[in-house]
Amino acid sequence: MYDLETEIFLPRRLDEVFAFFADARNLETLTPSFLSFSVITEGEIDMRPGALIDYRLRVRGIPLKWQSEITAWEPPFRFVDEQRRGPYRVWHHEHTFEEVEGGVMARDRVRYDHIGGRLVNRLIVGPDVTRIFDYRQEKLLELFVPE
Repeated sequence: MYDLETEIFLPRRLDEVFAFFADARNLETLTPSFLSFSVITEGEIDMRPGALIDYRLRVRGIPLKWQSEITAWEPPFRFVDEQRRGPYRVWHHEHTFEEVEGGVMARDRVRYDHIGGRLVNRLIVGPDVTRIFDYRQEKLLELFVPE
């Protein structure tokens, strides 16, 4: 298993930050274009434990479908999505939101596993996951931090 943890301070109200993350379609905004990512679940997505969300994306040019399930839903402080179908053996993504002085500390913790072992993680998967979350941090700053 591999872990990635990030955190970012957003100078906004907790309810505003959580509402953004609670809209599954905003994941398209937070995902870099090289993944050609789109939510393909039709209609409104009722975020709750057991909710299934389907996506289409390209990983290194290979078209894939991904399905995640919301396994924990604790507004406005926490939720968890886990891959049910997709490129990973395991993908467990916990989002937490903590109200702090002047805003919100938003944290992501991803535990993942894939085929190929440590060498593939060091050379390919780990850098790709880091690049995706670096982009996510940049977009969050653009969206939530006034210039």
